Amino acid sequence: MSVQQATEQATEEATASEVPAAAPEIDDESTNRRPALSPSRAGDFKQCPLLYRLRVVDRIPETPSPVMVRGTVVHTVLEQLFQLPPAERVPAAAAALVEPTWQELLAAEPELAAMFEESDPDRLAQWLTSAQELLDSYFRLEDPSRLHPQSCELRVEAEIAPNGAAEPVRLRGFIDRLDVAPTGEIRIVDYKTGAAPREVGEARALFQMKFYAVVLWRTRGVVPRQLRLIYLSDQQMLTYTPDEVELTRFERTLAAIWAAIMRAARTGDFRPSRSRMCDYCDFHALCPEFGGTPPPYPGWPIDSAAAPDPGRESPLDRAD
Repeated sequence: MSVQQATEQATEEATASEVPAAAPEIDDESTNRRPALSPSRAGDFKQCPLLYRLRVVDRIPETPSPVMVRGTVVHTVLEQLFQLPPAERVPAAAAALVEPTWQELLAAEPELAAMFEESDPDRLAQWLTSAQELLDSYFRLEDPSRLHPQSCELRVEAEIAPNGAAEPVRLRGFIDRLDVAPTGEIRIVDYKTGAAPREVGEARALFQMKFYAVVLWRTRGVVPRQLRLIYLSDQQMLTYTPDEVELTRFERTLAAIWAAIMRAARTGDFRPSRSRMCDYCDFHALCPEFGGTPPPYPGWPIDSAAAPDPGRESPLDRAD
């Protein structure tokens, strides 16, 4: 057994024991109103400032795809799975949760029904089956009966030093699963319903995980021992071990991104940036790179209570 395998086994066994709950989050209304930076929105700005503007400032709706919504269903089922007693966390239980989870999501967002034509009921059945298959893949990668996560879908926040800004930069996000050993080692786990990515996609995924690592480091004073990405489509796991020097450097990157967002907010200069990711963008009709014209810049409200919240993420944002 390698050193890495031994370390992972020790962490698995440690998290199979009950651990003390974390201190509750402060739920102060004025604090929650303050704009924050999330990993999804920070990634948007890095990828394309115009994409960020259209999502955060203009708040132009996007059409969710069946793949995105399936990711939300799978994430929700995995969260519910860990609410069951360990012995009941079996593939059949996960499969049984798929249809009720979809119905709950549909009740909350009835417009999602448009993804499936009433004249083709087989398409919905195939989609639900594909979600069950992704959950089957999860059981081939981990044994949830041996795990006792401290939290699932954990909302986390932290403040970091600004980069020329008047106020500290507030970071906000949701962690799919947090494992904490009795000895204090932390593992951040994120589920991806797609396949393990190539270099560009991997960098984006690690950006998200380092973001969470910084937030936990600043709120708990502990550098996470391991960042684990679980790719269900091709049944792969990517693990990464951060260190304090790296997280300090990454923290400065996040502060620089926020400073750049604030400069663009004052001027309205959110420029498009063409890349391979444009193939997946809904906003071609509003993008100069594709012959479109963005709407007039509405301005960034001065009142912080009314300002766009770059830290806001929907379940669809968090799915993949």
